[in-house]
Amino acid sequence: PFLVSAFPATSELLSLSRRALRAPRPSSLPARRGYRERSPADSRKDLLEIPLPPWQERPGEPLQAKRARLLYESRKRGMLENCLLLSLFAKENLNSMTERQLNLYDRLINEPSNDWDIYYWATEAMPTPEVFENDVMVMLREFTKNKNKEQRLRQPDLEYLFEP
Repeated sequence: PFLVSAFPATSELLSLSRRALRAPRPSSLPARRGYRERSPADSRKDLLEIPLPPWQERPGEPLQAKRARLLYESRKRGMLENCLLLSLFAKENLNSMTERQLNLYDRLINEPSNDWDIYYWATEAMPTPEVFENDVMVMLREFTKNKNKEQRLRQPDLEYLFEP
């Protein structure tokens, strides 16, 4: 009521939307709407690429802090496939990795600007670049094969961090 009295145009808009919801769709309208002709070539002029800062090794970082950071970064990827894959991989492997392996894993998950690349390398859909071809990548590929046929539908709970 206040909204309608304060903004008279709102009343008209609300009544139009209510009528539109109640009115049957004319049979002359197509069920799906879309562009039917060939789409014009994409000029990519509207593409905005934001440069990422280059990955840098953190030589003075304590191992416990590095493991905690890598666990967090493995869980928060921005795409569900890698969130699941890397969080479960981190749970299983981070605590047993050497400092060298932690640095390799850090580089693997933080240097590539496209998370799909990591996913494709892990699933062997694309060849891994030589710079990332190392024992950690081998571990990740083996983990990805899921030879034990585990259900990997969600990230692990963090309670395991507090177990003795």
